[in-house]
Amino acid sequence: MNLFRLIGELVVIYFLYKLIFDFIIPLYKSSKQMRGKIHEMHTKMREQQQTQQQKEKQEPPKKQTIISKDDYLDYEEIK
Repeated sequence: MNLFRLIGELVVIYFLYKLIFDFIIPLYKSSKQMRGKIHEMHTKMREQQQTQQQKEKQEPPKKQTIISKDDYLDYEEIK
């Protein structure tokens, strides 16, 4: 009976080993990497937003051009 118990414990230890090293550790590493990439993306977005806001502040407001009716051509449908 001790032999069966030993074999059973070894099987359980093997499956725990496989679970930890083939599933849990890679899952932890990939989630950590994903968090890093998301943080990096947020940082880049903030930088782009700040540069865009700075460009808007530096540019003078554009004058609206008034378009007269003389600038338009009449549209004629071609059949």
